[in-house]
Amino acid sequence: MRKSLIPLPAVAALALMLPAPPAHAVSKEMVQLQTQVQQLQDMIQHLQTSNDQSMGVLQHLVEQTADSVNRMSQTLNTLQQQVEAQNGQGGKVDQLSGQIQGVNDSIDEMKTRMAKLDKTLQDIQSQLQNIQSQPAGQQPAGQPGQPGAQPGNAQPGQPQAMGAAPAPQQPQAPPVDQLYQSALRDYTSARYDLASGEFGDVIKYYPQDDMAGNAYFYLGEISYRKGDYPTAIQNYDAVLEQFSGSSKAPAAQLRKGLAEIAANQKDAGIRDLRSLIQRYPQTPEAAQARSRLNGMGVRIVAAKPSAYR
Repeated sequence: MRKSLIPLPAVAALALMLPAPPAHAVSKEMVQLQTQVQQLQDMIQHLQTSNDQSMGVLQHLVEQTADSVNRMSQTLNTLQQQVEAQNGQGGKVDQLSGQIQGVNDSIDEMKTRMAKLDKTLQDIQSQLQNIQSQPAGQQPAGQPGQPGAQPGNAQPGQPQAMGAAPAPQQPQAPPVDQLYQSALRDYTSARYDLASGEFGDVIKYYPQDDMAGNAYFYLGEISYRKGDYPTAIQNYDAVLEQFSGSSKAPAAQLRKGLAEIAANQKDAGIRDLRSLIQRYPQTPEAAQARSRLNGMGVRIVAAKPSAYR
């Protein structure tokens, strides 16, 4: 029986007629994918470079602010020594008291700027970490038109009811440091009415923040300068009772005592000044309290009741 053999040229022709795998299409998709990955890597590298530059600038600003705060502290120490040297001379002590308060205000503003710069640094670092931690091609959740975004005001796991109108968005308050810094600028510029509203907003929107204690203090200062001593005493009390650990506590107790004396509450004022000296003996406010008591001819320490009559 004879075997039929297929000539080799026929086999080659048959192979050419068969459909070839889509190598060109696969190669094209791979090139596009590699191009997208490279673009993403370039974007991350660019962001890293921009972040490093921004971090350097912000770090320099923080260092400058820290130097300014240190200079302010040195000035405050010098004024404190002058207060102690002028103990008993009421006029000069009052003048130095105003200078010390101005330095304190400047220090508060510097600290606010430092806190704002630190927050900016943290935000930049957080954004960079989020981008670096996401796999290639994944987009941040929660952005409009992207996977993971919740429609309207619906929270994750709580779909919005069909036909329900979206709840009106309440206006958000400015950040506490921005609001406080604006109020402090208006206060130092003697725009007391505007500053009062801004300090009131700090207390309204951030009642537990340390800046709220400072806001109460400056509201007391504004009332004191207007001659409204009862309101000033209430604000100073808010500092002492709600923010006893505040840096403004010694100044609040000093000003409260002076307000009480100005409001013909001499005994209460003397008690507060003595308490200030006892609680914060090394502070500039204690030196001012000693000077005021000496000027009034009052003993620094209350006399102990005698056993003999």
